[in-house]
Amino acid sequence: MSTATAKPRLTTSSMMASIAAEGQRTTPAPFGHALVRQAEQDPRIVGMTADLGKYTDLHIFSRQYPERFLQMGMAEQLLMAAAGGMAKEGFIPFATTYAVFATRRAYDFIHQVIAEENLNVKICAALPGLTTGYGPSHQATEDLAMMRAIPNMMVIDPCDALETEQCVAAIAQHQGPVYMRLPRGRVPLVLDEYDYQFELGKAKLLRDGKDVLVISSGLMTMRALEVADALAKDAIDVAVLHVPTIKPLDTQTIIEACRREGRLVVIAENHTQIGGLGEAIAMSLLMARVQPQLRHVALPDQFLDAGALPTLHDRYGISTAVMSANIKAWLQ
Repeated sequence: MSTATAKPRLTTSSMMASIAAEGQRTTPAPFGHALVRQAEQDPRIVGMTADLGKYTDLHIFSRQYPERFLQMGMAEQLLMAAAGGMAKEGFIPFATTYAVFATRRAYDFIHQVIAEENLNVKICAALPGLTTGYGPSHQATEDLAMMRAIPNMMVIDPCDALETEQCVAAIAQHQGPVYMRLPRGRVPLVLDEYDYQFELGKAKLLRDGKDVLVISSGLMTMRALEVADALAKDAIDVAVLHVPTIKPLDTQTIIEACRREGRLVVIAENHTQIGGLGEAIAMSLLMARVQPQLRHVALPDQFLDAGALPTLHDRYGISTAVMSANIKAWLQ
Protein backbone atom coordinates (compact mmCIF):
# COMPACT_ATOMS: atom_id res chain seq x y z
CA MET A 1 0.00 0.00 0.00
CA SER A 2 1.31 3.44 -0.90
CA THR A 3 2.16 5.95 1.80
CA ALA A 4 1.35 9.63 2.00
CA THR A 5 4.80 10.52 0.69
CA ALA A 6 4.63 8.35 -2.43
CA LYS A 7 4.21 10.40 -5.58
CA PRO A 8 2.70 9.51 -8.96
CA ARG A 9 4.89 9.96 -12.01
CA LEU A 10 4.31 11.60 -15.37
CA THR A 11 5.28 9.45 -18.33
CA THR A 12 6.50 11.18 -21.47
CA SER A 13 5.98 8.33 -23.92
CA SER A 14 2.23 8.84 -24.26
CA MET A 15 -0.64 11.17 -23.46
CA MET A 16 -1.36 9.09 -20.38
CA ALA A 17 0.11 10.00 -17.02
CA SER A 18 0.59 7.14 -14.58
CA ILE A 19 -1.29 7.44 -11.31
CA ALA A 20 0.80 4.66 -9.79
CA ALA A 21 3.30 5.59 -7.09
CA GLU A 22 6.86 4.39 -7.42
CA GLY A 23 7.02 0.76 -6.33
CA GLN A 24 3.25 0.33 -6.22
CA ARG A 25 1.79 -2.93 -7.52
CA THR A 26 0.22 -2.54 -10.95
CA THR A 27 -1.51 -4.61 -13.61
CA PRO A 28 -0.91 -3.91 -17.32
CA ALA A 29 -3.92 -3.11 -19.51
CA PRO A 30 -6.61 -4.63 -17.26
CA PHE A 31 -9.43 -3.35 -19.47
CA GLY A 32 -8.05 -4.86 -22.67
CA HIS A 33 -7.38 -8.27 -21.14
CA ALA A 34 -10.75 -8.34 -19.38
CA LEU A 35 -12.56 -7.51 -22.61
CA VAL A 36 -10.78 -10.38 -24.38
CA ARG A 37 -11.97 -12.77 -21.67
CA GLN A 38 -15.54 -11.56 -22.04
CA ALA A 39 -15.37 -11.79 -25.84
CA GLU A 40 -14.30 -15.43 -25.54
CA GLN A 41 -17.63 -16.11 -23.86
CA ASP A 42 -19.85 -13.80 -25.91
CA PRO A 43 -19.46 -13.48 -29.71
CA ARG A 44 -21.68 -10.38 -29.70
CA ILE A 45 -18.95 -8.24 -28.11
CA VAL A 46 -17.13 -5.91 -30.50
CA GLY A 47 -14.45 -3.33 -29.79
CA MET A 48 -14.60 0.14 -31.34
CA THR A 49 -12.35 3.17 -31.04
CA ALA A 50 -11.63 6.56 -32.61
CA ASP A 51 -7.93 6.26 -33.45
CA LEU A 52 -7.00 5.57 -29.81
CA GLY A 53 -6.84 1.79 -29.57
CA LYS A 54 -3.32 1.84 -28.15
CA TYR A 55 -4.17 4.53 -25.62
CA THR A 56 -7.33 2.88 -24.33
CA ASP A 57 -5.79 -0.63 -24.20
CA LEU A 58 -8.20 -1.79 -26.91
CA HIS A 59 -5.20 -2.91 -28.97
CA ILE A 60 -5.13 -6.02 -26.74
CA PHE A 61 -8.61 -6.87 -28.02
CA SER A 62 -7.79 -5.97 -31.63
CA ARG A 63 -4.88 -8.41 -31.74
CA GLN A 64 -7.03 -11.24 -30.42
CA TYR A 65 -10.19 -10.45 -32.41
CA PRO A 66 -9.24 -8.37 -35.47
CA GLU A 67 -12.50 -9.28 -37.20
CA ARG A 68 -14.46 -7.83 -34.24
CA PHE A 69 -12.43 -4.63 -33.98
CA LEU A 70 -13.61 -1.43 -35.67
CA GLN A 71 -11.27 1.54 -36.07
CA MET A 72 -13.44 4.59 -36.78
CA GLY A 73 -10.65 7.14 -37.22
CA MET A 74 -10.58 10.56 -35.57
CA ALA A 75 -14.37 10.85 -35.57
CA GLU A 76 -15.88 10.46 -32.11
CA GLN A 77 -19.39 11.41 -33.21
CA LEU A 78 -19.25 8.71 -35.87
CA LEU A 79 -17.92 6.28 -33.25
CA MET A 80 -20.95 6.77 -31.02
CA ALA A 81 -23.43 6.71 -33.89
CA ALA A 82 -21.90 3.53 -35.30
CA ALA A 83 -21.87 1.93 -31.84
CA GLY A 84 -25.58 2.63 -31.60
CA GLY A 85 -26.11 0.99 -34.98
CA MET A 86 -24.12 -2.07 -33.95
CA ALA A 87 -26.20 -2.37 -30.78
CA LYS A 88 -29.38 -2.21 -32.88
CA GLU A 89 -28.10 -5.20 -34.84
CA GLY A 90 -27.65 -7.22 -31.64
CA PHE A 91 -23.97 -6.64 -30.95
CA ILE A 92 -22.52 -5.38 -27.65
CA PRO A 93 -20.15 -2.58 -28.65
CA PHE A 94 -17.45 -1.37 -26.28
CA ALA A 95 -16.62 2.10 -27.60
CA THR A 96 -13.37 3.64 -26.36
CA THR A 97 -11.78 7.06 -26.61
CA TYR A 98 -10.58 9.76 -24.23
CA ALA A 99 -13.22 10.99 -21.82
CA VAL A 100 -13.01 14.56 -23.13
CA PHE A 101 -13.85 13.40 -26.64
CA ALA A 102 -16.55 10.96 -25.58
CA THR A 103 -18.37 13.61 -23.57
CA ARG A 104 -17.67 17.09 -24.90
CA ARG A 105 -17.31 16.19 -28.57
CA ALA A 106 -19.87 13.39 -28.97
CA TYR A 107 -22.44 14.30 -26.31
CA ASP A 108 -25.40 14.83 -28.63
CA PHE A 109 -24.78 11.54 -30.43
CA ILE A 110 -24.64 9.67 -27.13
CA HIS A 111 -27.82 11.40 -25.98
CA GLN A 112 -29.85 10.99 -29.18
CA VAL A 113 -28.54 7.80 -30.77
CA ILE A 114 -27.63 5.67 -27.75
CA ALA A 115 -29.43 6.81 -24.62
CA GLU A 116 -32.78 7.86 -26.06
CA GLU A 117 -33.26 4.37 -27.48
CA ASN A 118 -31.66 2.72 -24.43
CA LEU A 119 -29.17 0.87 -26.62
CA ASN A 120 -26.70 -1.64 -25.24
CA VAL A 121 -23.51 0.40 -25.75
CA LYS A 122 -20.61 0.49 -23.29
CA ILE A 123 -18.64 3.75 -23.46
CA CYS A 124 -15.24 3.30 -21.83
CA ALA A 125 -13.43 6.61 -21.54
CA ALA A 126 -9.76 7.08 -20.65
CA LEU A 127 -8.02 10.03 -18.94
CA PRO A 128 -10.91 10.90 -16.62
CA GLY A 129 -10.66 13.90 -14.32
CA LEU A 130 -7.13 15.09 -13.60
CA THR A 131 -5.18 12.05 -14.84
CA THR A 132 -3.16 13.81 -17.50
CA GLY A 133 -0.82 16.74 -17.30
CA TYR A 134 -1.63 18.03 -20.78
CA GLY A 135 -4.03 20.77 -19.77
CA PRO A 136 -7.75 21.49 -20.22
CA SER A 137 -7.98 20.05 -23.74
CA HIS A 138 -7.44 16.57 -22.27
CA GLN A 139 -8.70 16.97 -18.69
CA ALA A 140 -12.21 15.49 -18.43
CA THR A 141 -13.04 17.20 -15.17
CA GLU A 142 -16.77 17.53 -15.89
CA ASP A 143 -17.56 14.16 -17.50
CA LEU A 144 -19.52 12.70 -14.57
CA ALA A 145 -21.81 15.72 -14.43
CA MET A 146 -22.49 15.48 -18.15
CA MET A 147 -23.16 11.76 -18.23
CA ARG A 148 -25.21 11.69 -15.01
CA ALA A 149 -27.61 14.10 -16.70
CA ILE A 150 -28.43 11.71 -19.58
CA PRO A 151 -31.53 9.55 -18.99
CA ASN A 152 -30.96 5.75 -19.09
CA MET A 153 -27.18 6.16 -18.67
CA MET A 154 -25.39 4.17 -15.97
CA VAL A 155 -22.20 5.89 -14.77
CA ILE A 156 -19.25 3.99 -13.22
CA ASP A 157 -15.91 5.19 -11.82
CA PRO A 158 -13.70 2.19 -10.96
CA CYS A 159 -10.79 2.48 -8.54
CA ASP A 160 -8.05 0.12 -9.69
CA ALA A 161 -7.04 -2.75 -11.97
CA LEU A 162 -9.07 -5.37 -10.12
CA GLU A 163 -12.25 -3.34 -10.21
CA THR A 164 -11.72 -2.41 -13.86
CA GLU A 165 -11.64 -6.11 -14.73
CA GLN A 166 -14.70 -6.81 -12.64
CA CYS A 167 -16.57 -3.85 -14.14
CA VAL A 168 -15.99 -5.08 -17.68
CA ALA A 169 -17.61 -8.41 -16.81
CA ALA A 170 -20.51 -6.71 -15.03
CA ILE A 171 -21.36 -4.15 -17.71
CA ALA A 172 -21.10 -6.79 -20.43
CA GLN A 173 -23.98 -8.57 -18.68
CA HIS A 174 -25.95 -5.37 -18.02
CA GLN A 175 -28.59 -4.48 -20.60
CA GLY A 176 -28.43 -0.78 -21.44
CA PRO A 177 -25.99 2.09 -22.00
CA VAL A 178 -23.04 2.52 -19.64
CA TYR A 179 -20.42 5.23 -19.27
CA MET A 180 -17.32 3.89 -17.50
CA ARG A 181 -14.26 5.90 -16.62
CA LEU A 182 -11.29 3.89 -17.86
CA PRO A 183 -8.02 3.45 -15.97
CA ARG A 184 -5.52 2.25 -18.58
CA GLY A 185 -1.86 1.40 -19.00
CA ARG A 186 -0.18 0.11 -15.85
CA VAL A 187 -3.05 0.49 -13.40
CA PRO A 188 -2.53 0.34 -9.60
CA LEU A 189 -3.79 -2.72 -7.75
CA VAL A 190 -5.16 -2.06 -4.25
CA LEU A 191 -8.62 -3.55 -3.76
CA ASP A 192 -7.44 -7.16 -3.74
CA GLU A 193 -6.27 -6.51 -0.17
CA TYR A 194 -9.91 -5.98 0.85
CA ASP A 195 -11.44 -9.13 -0.68
CA TYR A 196 -13.31 -6.80 -3.01
CA GLN A 197 -16.06 -7.71 -5.47
CA PHE A 198 -17.71 -5.06 -7.65
CA GLU A 199 -21.49 -5.01 -7.83
CA LEU A 200 -23.45 -2.70 -10.10
CA GLY A 201 -25.16 0.02 -8.09
CA LYS A 202 -23.52 -0.91 -4.78
CA ALA A 203 -21.22 1.04 -2.48
CA LYS A 204 -18.74 -0.96 -0.38
CA LEU A 205 -17.24 -0.16 3.03
CA LEU A 206 -13.57 -1.03 2.65
CA ARG A 207 -12.53 -0.13 6.20
CA ASP A 208 -14.34 1.26 9.24
CA GLY A 209 -13.34 4.10 11.52
CA LYS A 210 -14.85 6.25 14.26
CA ASP A 211 -13.40 9.71 13.52
CA VAL A 212 -13.76 10.29 9.77
CA LEU A 213 -15.77 8.76 6.94
CA VAL A 214 -14.34 9.30 3.46
CA ILE A 215 -16.82 8.57 0.66
CA SER A 216 -15.01 8.29 -2.66
CA SER A 217 -14.92 6.87 -6.16
CA GLY A 218 -12.28 6.00 -8.72
CA LEU A 219 -8.74 7.23 -8.13
CA MET A 220 -9.81 8.99 -4.95
CA THR A 221 -10.64 5.71 -3.22
CA MET A 222 -6.99 4.75 -3.60
CA ARG A 223 -6.08 8.13 -2.14
CA ALA A 224 -8.60 7.69 0.69
CA LEU A 225 -7.03 4.38 1.69
CA GLU A 226 -3.61 6.03 1.70
CA VAL A 227 -4.99 8.88 3.81
CA ALA A 228 -6.43 6.37 6.28
CA ASP A 229 -3.02 4.74 6.66
CA ALA A 230 -1.29 8.11 7.05
CA LEU A 231 -3.73 9.50 9.63
CA ALA A 232 -3.66 6.27 11.66
CA LYS A 233 -0.14 7.31 12.68
CA ASP A 234 -1.75 10.33 14.37
CA ALA A 235 -4.42 8.16 16.04
CA ILE A 236 -7.12 9.37 13.65
CA ASP A 237 -9.45 6.53 12.72
CA VAL A 238 -10.67 6.81 9.11
CA ALA A 239 -13.40 4.78 7.42
CA VAL A 240 -13.49 4.48 3.61
CA LEU A 241 -16.74 3.94 1.71
CA HIS A 242 -16.10 3.25 -1.98
CA VAL A 243 -18.86 4.31 -4.40
CA PRO A 244 -17.94 3.04 -7.88
CA THR A 245 -21.44 3.40 -9.34
CA ILE A 246 -22.22 7.11 -9.54
CA LYS A 247 -25.58 6.49 -11.19
CA PRO A 248 -27.69 4.83 -9.93
CA LEU A 249 -26.34 5.89 -6.55
CA ASP A 250 -26.48 3.53 -3.58
CA THR A 251 -28.26 6.09 -1.43
CA GLN A 252 -29.31 3.60 1.24
CA THR A 253 -25.75 2.54 2.08
CA ILE A 254 -24.46 6.12 1.94
CA ILE A 255 -27.21 7.55 4.13
CA GLU A 256 -26.83 4.81 6.72
CA ALA A 257 -23.08 5.41 6.88
CA CYS A 258 -23.64 9.16 7.31
CA ARG A 259 -26.19 8.69 10.12
CA ARG A 260 -23.41 7.57 12.46
CA GLU A 261 -22.84 10.47 14.82
CA GLY A 262 -19.52 12.00 15.73
CA ARG A 263 -17.77 11.50 12.39
CA LEU A 264 -16.54 14.07 9.92
CA VAL A 265 -17.81 13.07 6.44
CA VAL A 266 -15.51 13.85 3.52
CA ILE A 267 -16.61 13.26 -0.08
CA ALA A 268 -13.60 12.88 -2.38
CA GLU A 269 -13.75 12.80 -6.16
CA ASN A 270 -11.47 13.31 -9.15
CA HIS A 271 -13.96 15.68 -10.79
CA THR A 272 -15.07 19.27 -10.62
CA GLN A 273 -17.06 20.20 -7.54
CA ILE A 274 -20.03 20.82 -9.87
CA GLY A 275 -22.42 17.99 -10.68
CA GLY A 276 -20.48 14.91 -9.63
CA LEU A 277 -20.45 12.50 -6.70
CA GLY A 278 -20.41 15.27 -4.09
CA GLU A 279 -23.57 16.98 -5.29
CA ALA A 280 -25.32 13.63 -5.77
CA ILE A 281 -24.58 12.61 -2.18
CA ALA A 282 -25.40 16.04 -0.75
CA MET A 283 -28.84 15.95 -2.40
CA SER A 284 -29.49 12.44 -1.08
CA LEU A 285 -28.54 13.48 2.46
CA LEU A 286 -30.69 16.60 2.23
CA MET A 287 -33.71 14.62 1.08
CA ALA A 288 -33.19 12.14 3.93
CA ARG A 289 -32.72 14.98 6.46
CA VAL A 290 -29.31 13.65 7.45
CA GLN A 291 -26.90 16.45 8.30
CA PRO A 292 -23.36 15.29 9.09
CA GLN A 293 -20.40 17.62 9.33
CA LEU A 294 -19.59 17.55 5.62
CA ARG A 295 -16.54 18.49 3.54
CA HIS A 296 -15.89 18.09 -0.17
CA VAL A 297 -12.55 17.25 -1.82
CA ALA A 298 -12.92 17.97 -5.54
CA LEU A 299 -11.39 19.93 -8.38
CA PRO A 300 -12.25 23.64 -8.56
CA ASP A 301 -14.75 25.09 -11.01
CA GLN A 302 -12.07 26.45 -13.33
CA PHE A 303 -9.80 25.41 -16.16
CA LEU A 304 -6.82 23.60 -14.66
CA ASP A 305 -3.15 24.11 -15.40
CA ALA A 306 -0.87 21.82 -17.37
CA GLY A 307 2.15 20.19 -15.76
CA ALA A 308 3.37 17.16 -13.85
CA LEU A 309 0.66 15.28 -11.97
CA PRO A 310 2.30 15.31 -8.53
CA THR A 311 2.37 19.11 -8.65
CA LEU A 312 -1.15 19.38 -10.06
CA HIS A 313 -2.64 16.92 -7.56
CA ASP A 314 -1.07 18.85 -4.69
CA ARG A 315 -2.17 22.20 -6.14
CA TYR A 316 -5.77 21.13 -6.54
CA GLY A 317 -6.04 19.24 -3.27
CA ILE A 318 -6.48 15.64 -4.43
CA SER A 319 -3.10 14.24 -3.39
CA THR A 320 -2.73 12.00 -0.36
CA ALA A 321 -0.56 14.51 1.50
CA VAL A 322 -2.88 17.49 0.98
CA MET A 323 -6.01 15.46 1.76
CA SER A 324 -4.43 14.22 4.98
CA ALA A 325 -3.44 17.73 6.04
CA ASN A 326 -6.88 19.14 5.26
CA ILE A 327 -8.71 16.41 7.18
CA LYS A 328 -6.51 17.03 10.22
CA ALA A 329 -7.33 20.73 10.02
CA TRP A 330 -11.07 20.07 9.64
CA LEU A 331 -11.04 17.92 12.77
CA GLN A 332 -9.65 20.71 14.93
